[in-house]
Order: sequence, then C-alpha cells, then structure tokens
Amino acid sequence: MERFEIEITEEQVGSRIDKALSSINSEWSRTHIQHWLKDGFVLLDGIQVKPNYKVKLGDIVTVDEPEPVELDVIAEDLNLDIVYEDKDVLVVNKPRGMVVHPAPGHPGGTVVNGLMHHCTDLSGINGVLRPGIVHRIDKDTTGLLMVAKNDQAHVSLVNQLVEKSVTRVYTALVHGHIPHDNGTIDAPIGRDKRDRQSQAIIDKGKHAVTHFKVLERYGDYTLVECRLETGRTHQIRVHMKYIGYPLVGDPKYGPKKTIEFGGQVLHAGTIGFDHPTTGEYLEFNAPLPEDFQALVGRMRQSVDKKDA
Repeated sequence: MERFEIEITEEQVGSRIDKALSSINSEWSRTHIQHWLKDGFVLLDGIQVKPNYKVKLGDIVTVDEPEPVELDVIAEDLNLDIVYEDKDVLVVNKPRGMVVHPAPGHPGGTVVNGLMHHCTDLSGINGVLRPGIVHRIDKDTTGLLMVAKNDQAHVSLVNQLVEKSVTRVYTALVHGHIPHDNGTIDAPIGRDKRDRQSQAIIDKGKHAVTHFKVLERYGDYTLVECRLETGRTHQIRVHMKYIGYPLVGDPKYGPKKTIEFGGQVLHAGTIGFDHPTTGEYLEFNAPLPEDFQALVGRMRQSVDKKDA
C-alpha cells in the first residue's frame, strides 16, 4: 500500500472529492476512488467523507492506495459462438451484454471466462486477466472479436492493428437523417476531462479515423456502415455523436430520449486479417443479431406506412 498526501489547490476547489482526485492522478478512476472512500482508504483531514463532498482550498487529502488485487479467472461454460478456430487464432461472435475480460465489477461471465473453458492454449502477453485478448469491443456491442492462441500470433495481430491493415466493419443505427451517402470523420479522441469514464474529441487526443456509408434511411433515423481505420476506445460512438448523429440506445453518448435497446445499436459484423502463420488473408462475417434485425424491420415498416 502506498500513501499520498494531497493539498487541494484552486484548480480543484468546488469539485467533488472523487472527481478532484481523479483529475490529479489519471490512473485513479472515480469508481476506484469511490470504493476507497467507502472503505476508509481516502481521508479528508483524517476524517472519512462521501464521494460528493466538495473540496475546499487547503484541504489535506490522504490516499492509501491499496495493492491491486489479482483476480482468479474461472473457466465457465458460456457456450461461446466460435466462428473460426485453428492452432493460432480464434474468432468469436460476442453477444450483447458480455464483457470481454474480467475487471472490478465483472469477475465472471466474460469472453475470457468462456475461452478458458473452451481451450487452454491462449497467448499470455496481456497477463492473467486478458489471455488471448488482442482488441476489445464494448459490453453492449455485438460481433466479431479475434483472439490469439499463442504469443507469436498475438504479436502478429497487434502489429496488424498498429499498421491499420485489419478490416473492421460495423453496422450502426443512429439518430438523425444523414443527407450524404458517405463520409470520413477524422477527429482526435481522448479521455473527457469532465467525465473520466467517457471519451471525447480533444485537440491533444489520439489520431482517430472512421469511414461511414449510409445503408438505409428511416425518417429521423439512419442505418450506417462504419469502417474503422483506427481503433480508439468508443471510437464509433464518439465520432457519430461528434458529427451530430449519435447511436440509438447509447446511454453514454446518445440523447436521453432514445429507443430502449439495452445499449447502443452497434454490431461488429466483419473482421479480416492476415493469418499469423500462413500469411493468408482471412475475413469473417456475422449477421445482425435478432434484436437488431427486428428493430430495423420495425423502422422499415414505419417508413412504409408513412409512404403509403
């Protein structure tokens, strides 16, 4: 356990204590700080306070940062939808609501838990909690994920991601009527300074490029295909919001009044890469999940009725 003593300056005055501390140390998430406050690892002038306490100039905050807890990954039979598998790579079609790897708050029921049951040969480059994981898709995003079954394959797939040679195509339903048939969004993405759990377009963010094409229009909604050139956290969700067409159902970046869907209407339908051993280009496709298809069907019917 490491102890930090922090004096609140004018820059933090008036902020919640959890927000103030996360702005001081970017490695501390507000969620972690809230748990530490509850457990007595964060004290204000020696006294325990709630996360919504507004800090004052000169406040002395003591943070006893606990040692990270290494979670045991338990193999679980989650009946994963394995689209492809050989001795080097595996492609899984992730359902909505499933987290990719264990983390605080999600110790089980993840893709990794299912993979540990399915096979024992996964790359170890990303450590105990993320064996085989080369890239991620959000919990409520469905679709294809490539997995490395050994370290050589892992390095190859990561290099392809860095070189932007991996094909990643998504389908999304967005709010608004997009008038043009296609476009490119080139805007840097970084952590939102006002909300450490969100991403935003910021000048000093990481280079991010999304190409989109309109597939269908349904009045105030548009079905689009998004092709990733880069792979930043929440990239499609942030980019589509940035140009004024946020994803339907998105609880973080979408409007408050949206269609209830259990998360953003986003599907990673196509993934393609060069095989780490043979060099052969492989591409895989997963159809829209049933709930996505049903929603699109209702959209089409609504438009047809208006046109009738």
